[in-house]
Amino acid sequence: MFDSVRDDLRATLDEIRAAGLHKPERVIGTPQSATVNVTAGGRPWGSPRPEAGGEVLNFCANNYLGLADHPEVVAAAHEALDRWGYGMASVRFICGTQEVHKELEARLSAFLGQEDTILYSSCFDANGGVFETLLGPEDAVISDALNHASIIDGIRLSKARRLRYANRDMADLEARLKDATSGGARRKLIVTDGVFSMDGYVAPLREICDLADRYDAMVMVDDSHAVGFVGPGGRGTPELHGVMDRVDVITGTLGKALGGASGGYVAARAEIVALLRQRSRPYLFSNTLAPVIAAASLKVLDLLESADDLRVRLAENTALFRGRMTEAGFDVLPGDHAIAPVMIGDAAEAGRMAELLLERGVYVIGFSYPVVPQGQARIRVQLSAAHSTEDVNRAVDAFIAARAELAG
Repeated sequence: MFDSVRDDLRATLDEIRAAGLHKPERVIGTPQSATVNVTAGGRPWGSPRPEAGGEVLNFCANNYLGLADHPEVVAAAHEALDRWGYGMASVRFICGTQEVHKELEARLSAFLGQEDTILYSSCFDANGGVFETLLGPEDAVISDALNHASIIDGIRLSKARRLRYANRDMADLEARLKDATSGGARRKLIVTDGVFSMDGYVAPLREICDLADRYDAMVMVDDSHAVGFVGPGGRGTPELHGVMDRVDVITGTLGKALGGASGGYVAARAEIVALLRQRSRPYLFSNTLAPVIAAASLKVLDLLESADDLRVRLAENTALFRGRMTEAGFDVLPGDHAIAPVMIGDAAEAGRMAELLLERGVYVIGFSYPVVPQGQARIRVQLSAAHSTEDVNRAVDAFIAARAELAG
């Protein structure tokens, strides 16, 4: 049977490559850090295996606070491995709940200002488990047009009426809320990314909460690209906008600023979390988060609550990069988030730019369709507290040199 499919798959792969849309997976041979060693690997379809890249500056990880290889986090993980073991080999309700899982849930609830928290194996699973559990065919979910794929897929799993509003457009959101209300929706849930991962734009949560109050809707925020470093205490976009007590559901990840490993969570009203424990399929049917990750995440929260030096350093690096790149004439989407998209436009050119930057010792990735819209290819630079001032300046200089080579 597969022989009849193979040629079609190969043709599709060739089309992806010809369009400049292939996404190679480069292989690193070191811990995740500001500097990594790129080894041989990531062979694009139909091309020879590339040579080893050597040591390069890493400007494309979600390692915003530089905690992925922080010595205190690593030490906590080693200690947890000895105390709690490697894995649970079970789901939570059978025999997969340890004290360390309950402790992390309580700490996240307190940190995020929510009543309770439930852990998932990833934020993708967290978003996949919320909508089907909370909403039925008599309900409506109103989603920002640029929400993460996990939100989109999670909404598809529910039987709720689906409405979409233009990115951060409050007039359009209100129109959709009116549609849901006039349609007799029992429950209305507004869902948005806190920070939109391809643009670095921040959702206007205060205005969203105001509209939710006006139309008796709940508010859900995926704050994966904010928790840990956005807001005065690093508690994310609800804290930034002063609406921590007005957001009903917060989803997020432990795989970005909070240590960079894996795992996700839903922090929400107590009744919502209680129902998720009983009905959320990704929670009920997925193995427990590895205890070593739970324990290391507790150390991350200790670090975040004891000092703000990492957040300050990240903000300084972000301002330096954005300022220098703008002065150099690059089209960087506006804002002050550590996601700094450098707009290229053409997918093949973005891919070539990324290759030239790697040759100059800067590891970044070109993003193109279907990750971003056609004609809006970009290089999404992500700053980290682990970067030095010299690292940031080297990256900008490499961009300038790569642009000159492309133009020549």
